[in-house]
Amino acid sequence: MPPPPGHRAADRQLARLGAVLLERIAPLAASMAERIRAEVGFYADQPAEAGAELLDSCRRNLEFVLGVLGAGSDVDPAQAERDGRRRASEGVPLPAVMDSYRVGSRFIWDAFVNEAATSGQPDSDTLVRAASEVWMLQDIFTQAMAAGYREAVTARVFTQEQERSALVGALLEGRISDTTTLWETTEILRIPRRGPYAVVAVELPDLGRHAITDAESRLLAFGLPSAWRLLPDLQVGIVVLRKPGQLDQLVALLTRHARHRTGISPQYQALDRTARALRFAKIAMASTTTPGPQVTVFDQAPVAVTVASTPEVVAHLAGSVLGPLAGLPAGERSVLLDTLEAWRDSGGSAAQAAARLFCHPNTIRHRLRRIADATGRSLTAPADVTELCLALEAARQQSGWPAGEGRTPML
Repeated sequence: MPPPPGHRAADRQLARLGAVLLERIAPLAASMAERIRAEVGFYADQPAEAGAELLDSCRRNLEFVLGVLGAGSDVDPAQAERDGRRRASEGVPLPAVMDSYRVGSRFIWDAFVNEAATSGQPDSDTLVRAASEVWMLQDIFTQAMAAGYREAVTARVFTQEQERSALVGALLEGRISDTTTLWETTEILRIPRRGPYAVVAVELPDLGRHAITDAESRLLAFGLPSAWRLLPDLQVGIVVLRKPGQLDQLVALLTRHARHRTGISPQYQALDRTARALRFAKIAMASTTTPGPQVTVFDQAPVAVTVASTPEVVAHLAGSVLGPLAGLPAGERSVLLDTLEAWRDSGGSAAQAAARLFCHPNTIRHRLRRIADATGRSLTAPADVTELCLALEAARQQSGWPAGEGRTPML
């Protein structure tokens, strides 16, 4: 292997070979471009303007290699980096660019061999040195091109993600309603123009930190396209639910990956309803009363979301209906509320509630009678039961009540 470019001695024979071939730069560039189109599938069916750009790229490549051949000076890869950025901006896949460079290197070697065969120059020793130097120069050129390509792709992806995040934010805030703009938005967000959609709101672990990392790719792996935005207190996503059963699949995925309260809005068809859906998702999230992660679907928790949607009213309701229990010792009050909750969640069955709380059904009945006597509500009258269930949910969502230490709803 020859020494690095900055330390090799000038080679007059190599320089002469480069100068001879540079005189034929135009036909050589055309032949190189034709070979690349023949051997690299991406370029085979490209339009005329793409062919012109390929021809220019071949000319620049030949000028780079032949111009410094045998010069013994440092190599400036700036042109290669610019070519890489240009290819990335044109949307040419990097493997296709790398293949074209490989084909181009073979073409230059063939040009050396043809020159030696027709003119007798250079001699075999010089030809060997030329082959080694060309491959080294092409390696420098290729690495610089790839670096420029990756830099351009990174910048483009960052810009696109910023644009996508801004568009998601505009949808969530209800600032996009024009039909044409909505269609353009779906193209950029890579989601269908029609739903059903659902909005997901996930509570953040800390300010500015994602609750679910790589949420979009995680969901897409299961056939759920989505677009997400990080807000100061929430991570919010618009999820496409195209098939029956995908809502259950979404709930399962969020249950697996979310570590904090999560709400899912009702499904909706038109993107201009996204702001309303976000409010419903936040209400569903705020309705969670149990500590730790829990996924709440708005349509599947009507009592909880009703309570969470009107916090001031239900705070009064909790005090009005359950106020007589407030004077009891905290532990005793907690037992009664836990009993009412277990009875409610057991469909009004004392036996099932007893199994939940590991006590005798008669104990459950005794506690329920105490609640009924204290509140003046009957557990056999539908209207009274509704009031007690709403008040219980309100108590769980309001701070200061035991066995829930409710959180202030985030609306």
